Amino acid sequence: MKKWTGYRPELAQEKFDVIIIGSGMSGLTTAVLLGQHNYRVLLVEKHFKAGGFTHTFKRKQYEWDVGIHYIGEVHNTKTYARRLFDRVTDGKLQWAKMDDNYDRIIFPDKSYDFIAPKEKFIDSLSTHFPEEEHNIREYVNLLNSQVKSGKGFFTSKALPKWLAPLLRNSMTKQFYKNADRTTKEVLQELTQNEKLLGVLTGQWGDHGLPPERSSFAMHAMVARHYLDGGNYPVGGSRMIAEYATDLIEKLGGKVVVSTGVDEILVHSGKAIGVRLENGNELFADKVVSGAGLVNTVNTFLRNQPQFSKFKSKLKKVQPTESYLCLYIGLKRSAKELGLKTTNLWIYPGYNHDKNIADYQKDPNVNFPVVYVSFPSAKDPDWDNNHPGCATMEAITLGRWEWVEKWDKKPWKKRGNDYENFKEEISRKILKVVFKHVPNVKESLDHYELSTPLSVRDMAHYPAGEMYGLNHTPKRFRQKWLRPQTGIKNLYLTGQDITTVGLTSALFSGLLTASTILGKNLFKEL
Repeated sequence: MKKWTGYRPELAQEKFDVIIIGSGMSGLTTAVLLGQHNYRVLLVEKHFKAGGFTHTFKRKQYEWDVGIHYIGEVHNTKTYARRLFDRVTDGKLQWAKMDDNYDRIIFPDKSYDFIAPKEKFIDSLSTHFPEEEHNIREYVNLLNSQVKSGKGFFTSKALPKWLAPLLRNSMTKQFYKNADRTTKEVLQELTQNEKLLGVLTGQWGDHGLPPERSSFAMHAMVARHYLDGGNYPVGGSRMIAEYATDLIEKLGGKVVVSTGVDEILVHSGKAIGVRLENGNELFADKVVSGAGLVNTVNTFLRNQPQFSKFKSKLKKVQPTESYLCLYIGLKRSAKELGLKTTNLWIYPGYNHDKNIADYQKDPNVNFPVVYVSFPSAKDPDWDNNHPGCATMEAITLGRWEWVEKWDKKPWKKRGNDYENFKEEISRKILKVVFKHVPNVKESLDHYELSTPLSVRDMAHYPAGEMYGLNHTPKRFRQKWLRPQTGIKNLYLTGQDITTVGLTSALFSGLLTASTILGKNLFKEL
């Protein structure tokens, strides 16, 4: 496991073309692409590990990823996603294909398998809903056309400011046709079957909003992404940052961890560097923030004249809800336990919006969703690195309000009340897990719950947000969510300027690098 170095005072004497704040997927991608175009890059990360939501953590012999559960399309070496991953990781990152049955959507009365490729997906669902086969086929066609229309929308974000008003409408018109509508509105034009609607939207947790609130564009991007199956990085998700940071350093850049940024320095309307939390200042010709929009505005730009302008724009979008994740360690291997790679989505009913509303009114009712993932079964290298054991993760919705009273207390020292709160939720999650994966109960060896406070402390989202900004129809109409800011030489990258997910963060790095370089790097793929 690679170890990165922390801040050293002599860094202030070095010359960098760009400082990038945050080493998540978008920051890594921006850094590599700029490095490949002869920019000297300094990547600064507040956490003690690089990688953002691609990093992993260990307890005893167990290791868990904190954000990567499966990625679509990358098993095909010709896809843009695979080409860009190869470029960012120097061609070293390998992918393991999951079982064709990548997701299982589970309700109290029945479960439904999402099977790759798309013809099997259609056939599988049609066995449950034979009278809906035509509508299911039309649904898949609609996913394809919606995703295809997104190319113009995302490309328009990299247009120079003088050109954007002239071309944006023609580039985005087709995209907005359904992006302006909710997932439920669009799907109800295909079918009125409430159970089928619940099944088709069974991956809503992959983007964080149920069908009555999410933009259909977001739903389409997620559902289409997995139609040909899921994949997992060989060696675990930490390999992404290990290979990418090796390449950044090979290109002459530097990566430093445990180095929090306090403020972006602006002089005469231009970004000129950053002030660190330790008070030291670092300078560069350009600054890129990959730390999320809320952090960038409320923290890094809090002393700038433009602060109130940025703040008013933030009111037009909302952060996503937070989540709880139970990390489970098992004292037998995935093979011995018969664990498969198929993800489980467990629901108390077919109406996802009602499930959430009921839970928000009364947290003692059934969880609105429990997502169960089996990373040790997905990684072919697991048994070499962690023999004789296995891991699982179980994720459900959480709320900042539940943990807010402990938010001033330090990590691991929040007291018995907090630990009792976590234990109560952990046992409730385990009850769901054991019901659907009963063979693991006797092998349970370790479990540990992350709360919104954990997300805040490790990923630095201020209220433990799951996916940055909510993907409502209104969010996609925010023209200002683009790499360029109102401050010269200050750029944004990350899922807030594109959409949720590792692949989206990857492409947001491409978008930001293209904007800085003034060239379409997409064509180079």
